[in-house]
Amino acid sequence: MPETERLSLDEATDLLTRVFAKCGAGDSAAASVARALVAAEAEGQSGHGFSRVSDYAAQAATGKVVADAVPELVVSEGTALEIDAGFGFAYPALDLAIDSVIAAAKAHGTASVAIRRSHHCGALSVQVEKIAQAGLVGLMVANAPAAIAPWGARMPVFGTNPIAFAAPRKGAAPLVIDLSLSKVARGKVMHAKKSGQPIPEGWAFDGQGNPTTDAEAALKGTMAPIGGAKGTALALMVEILAATLTGAHASREAGSFFTADGPRPGTGQFLLALRPGDADGFAARLESLLGTIAALEGARLPGTRRFAALARATEQGIDVPAQYLQAARDLAGES
Repeated sequence: MPETERLSLDEATDLLTRVFAKCGAGDSAAASVARALVAAEAEGQSGHGFSRVSDYAAQAATGKVVADAVPELVVSEGTALEIDAGFGFAYPALDLAIDSVIAAAKAHGTASVAIRRSHHCGALSVQVEKIAQAGLVGLMVANAPAAIAPWGARMPVFGTNPIAFAAPRKGAAPLVIDLSLSKVARGKVMHAKKSGQPIPEGWAFDGQGNPTTDAEAALKGTMAPIGGAKGTALALMVEILAATLTGAHASREAGSFFTADGPRPGTGQFLLALRPGDADGFAARLESLLGTIAALEGARLPGTRRFAALARATEQGIDVPAQYLQAARDLAGES
């Protein structure tokens, strides 16, 4: 196991806020990026946490991500909203999107928001949970640089293209479901590469289409989709919603989230918020369904481990690998 150092969530957020301020982000944007990365780390999604800090900073330095971009709500009336992220970090655009879509859905019953010219958006669970905490049902999809080949092919066309869903619960934390359409998020493969570790069998293929446990070879190849051909069909659906509909770069056009050179990612996100027409009835029916599942021997509701990890992190802090923590302190000018 790599050496780690424990930080409270506040300590981690303050450190990363200083990092992204040094990278040129405004105070609000720097705090937004920091909160999102720490939240991902806290729920156990290390591939979307501290491991991303150096990559983000390097891209800010080259202009691949515009650190001081201010997202713009370009369509602000009605129920179909649009945001231009200005090739900046995704998280300030998502903050604007969620505030806007919640307000519109509460007023009209349903609303969507399309984000274009965006960037890596990390753990989608962090975002849809905010919608559910407002008493709404939330759905979010995002495209990413090409990493999955259409079924039967070798050339990557789709990103890992995650889907997330959240529903409010009465007297309990929201139900949150977050899944990548590759067997694992690509960030986990990058984390394995940076840590010098192999990846499990079945995660990815090399450039020749052969299964591999070598993280570097996997990053040059393609990711294995969930569910075979069904997974690639879902990836196509997400691609249409997150890129074709929003006007963002298609996955095959998007620059890498990991490197400082090359074209800007310019990816997209699409969020939908729904207000239950009968909130009390919805809550009762949802609890009946979830109770049925929870009562089955061996069954586990989605998100159980995530909430356990969040509870531990809130109480005890997070264990950050020393290499990532030192890199963050260097970037903050605090070595």
